Amino acid sequence: MNTTRLEAFSDGVIAILITIMVLELKVPEGTTLEALQPQLPVFLAYLLSFIYVGIFWNNHHHLFHMVEQVSGGILWGNLNLLFWLSLIPFATGWMGENHFAALPTAVYGCVLLACAIAYRILVVVICRDPDAGSRLARAVGGDLKGKISIVGYLIGIGAAFIQQWISDILYIGVAAMWLIPDRRISRNVVEGK
Repeated sequence: MNTTRLEAFSDGVIAILITIMVLELKVPEGTTLEALQPQLPVFLAYLLSFIYVGIFWNNHHHLFHMVEQVSGGILWGNLNLLFWLSLIPFATGWMGENHFAALPTAVYGCVLLACAIAYRILVVVICRDPDAGSRLARAVGGDLKGKISIVGYLIGIGAAFIQQWISDILYIGVAAMWLIPDRRISRNVVEGK
């Protein structure tokens, strides 16, 4: 099967996740800037999560432009990724509503870690598929950026219980590292290799 249905389904799930996250933003009672202040942590958590979901969507999009055929293993790998992505709204809401407290911040990091591992699993499943993965396998190589991300999340999870702001900086740093889609993949998509 080609990738069209998988991409359409994934796009729909990701659009729903973003919609669910924005519904956590409550309209303040009042017309002053002070009325917005209690919503600031919720908005900052939403902003970070919106960026993360966008990063996963963008890289997923580039990833599947290198795949011509989808196997059952690839479908399950994709569903695994979508499952972990579907927990982002919960972790975002909990962290934002509790002003980035230690445990919610650590749980947020655990969800991001699970998403990163699921994305890595999807890449590995695609690379091992003889019909789908030869181009991707050449493009991805050792995946240093992916490994750095996982280490960043692990340190961030632990740091949440020591100095929570360190976790936030690590999560923001990993997101910043991925804002530009994986060049190894996007270069091969453009070149058609």
